[in-house]
Amino acid sequence: MSDLDMEKLQSFVGKMLGDLGGAFSVPTARIGFRLGLFSALDEGGPATAAELAKRVSLNERSVREWALAQAANGYVTYDADADNFSMSPEQAMVFVNKESPVYLEGAFELTAAMIENQSKVEAGFRDGTGVEWGDTGGCLFCSVGAFFKPTYINSIVQSWLPALDGAEDKLKAGAKVADIGCGVGFSTLLMADQYPNSNFVGFDFHEASVVEARRHAAEHNYGDRVRFEVAVAKEIAETGFDLITMFDCLHDMGDPRGCATHMRNILKPDGTWMIVEPVAGDQPQQNMNPVGRLYYNGSTMICVPTSQAQDVGEALGAQAGEKAVSEVVAHGGFTNIRRATEGPFNMVLEARP
Repeated sequence: MSDLDMEKLQSFVGKMLGDLGGAFSVPTARIGFRLGLFSALDEGGPATAAELAKRVSLNERSVREWALAQAANGYVTYDADADNFSMSPEQAMVFVNKESPVYLEGAFELTAAMIENQSKVEAGFRDGTGVEWGDTGGCLFCSVGAFFKPTYINSIVQSWLPALDGAEDKLKAGAKVADIGCGVGFSTLLMADQYPNSNFVGFDFHEASVVEARRHAAEHNYGDRVRFEVAVAKEIAETGFDLITMFDCLHDMGDPRGCATHMRNILKPDGTWMIVEPVAGDQPQQNMNPVGRLYYNGSTMICVPTSQAQDVGEALGAQAGEKAVSEVVAHGGFTNIRRATEGPFNMVLEARP
């Protein structure tokens, strides 16, 4: 203890208080989303606790404590003189505007699902067997879909697909597309809306996700040009795809190399494979930042155990980096691999035979 630097200790404790404050905010923020408190405060303008409680027909005392907690979080704004609460446009982008690229309801839901799943992941540490995707706590697949949805809404058709050489022209003319690891279908349906002349098949090995994707599709009139199938990526029987897309899922697969080999077999000779992965440097020290922190923790709780529970269980992890992912893709027989574009949370790789 003689080497203890009190200044460094105080600084570290301060960091921990910030981290724990963020953790404590998860359940109260979820209540705000679920009971419509954030939306009511934004849509109705500044309000006292009593006024806000009346807007949403909730208990005034509970609402006041919740609002003070969100003000302490920095999630809403408190005016002490007027004793009322409000939301800035920036706060609304995160807590109210569902079309915003930084809308984070899904992130709070995902955090709660990871905590619920802790005991199963912890058990996997002892024997390396992992946790099957369908055996996770809570509706993890729902929250993962909600977490990625804002980025997909604002990126897939706006910047990611246009960054691929010639792919958008094919999509506009009419292409056959496989969206592998489609989850609950958000990515598939976004593409189908943008490119009405193309046909889309969403594949996922998790049956409950496919059921949910089919439900989403049934709400729109896609006819037979959009469908969803249950299948392991490396066992998909259909062939002749002009474009294969994978959004944030290659690193979750137990056998990504076997998957890459199969993608080469089911893709047309002049086709394109788009691999969207979490942005990461090739060395761990390059990922010691806020984004890397989120991904390493998420990978510990979701990505690595999901892969370990599958055949081979390579467990690439969410922060594998471009070099490692490209090596996996090249293993499948792809010789032209490049980073087509990137964003703050994702990198987009384009692979051709």
